[in-house]
Amino acid sequence: MISDIIASAEHKMTQAVEFSKEEFAAIRTGRAHPAMFAKLTAEYYGTPTPLQQLASFQVPEARTVIIAPYDQSALAAIERSIRDSDLGVNPSNDGHSVRVVLPMLTEERRKEYTKLARAKAEEGRIAIRNARRHAVDACKKLEKAKEVSEDDVARAEKKLDEVTKKYVESIDELLKRKEAELLEV
Repeated sequence: MISDIIASAEHKMTQAVEFSKEEFAAIRTGRAHPAMFAKLTAEYYGTPTPLQQLASFQVPEARTVIIAPYDQSALAAIERSIRDSDLGVNPSNDGHSVRVVLPMLTEERRKEYTKLARAKAEEGRIAIRNARRHAVDACKKLEKAKEVSEDDVARAEKKLDEVTKKYVESIDELLKRKEAELLEV
């Protein structure tokens, strides 16, 4: 029973780390990469559709992304979606594809993105701590119901502390890499 609770908590912590990775990928750095567009959707035949499903992405240069839609009728919707996003870029449409040239990041913008990355990391840490807290509560409920001993609960808490520490450190490592990437000129 307790091992199931710990396994469930570990699964939730893994999901929190994966979510943080996705959030960090969406934060733009000086380099262009297709993950920047992962959260964007375009109106396609009346349905909001992720850009990854509407087009292919190429990165010919460090700060340029070329987005080629599979269906040319989606070109205007893709361009509008990128223009309206919070990426701070101005896409250009050549009739066949959308070209996005990323401007150089100013020092002020780098600091903003670093602050955003720290906030995303804290959200991940909070999710991990919440998973730990829920697992501890579940163990204590089992103890109250006399299904496990007090010693078993203490061992479970110790194990959960170790697991929590491991996952929080992995988020801290992701944050450190993202900050280095953002501050790189």
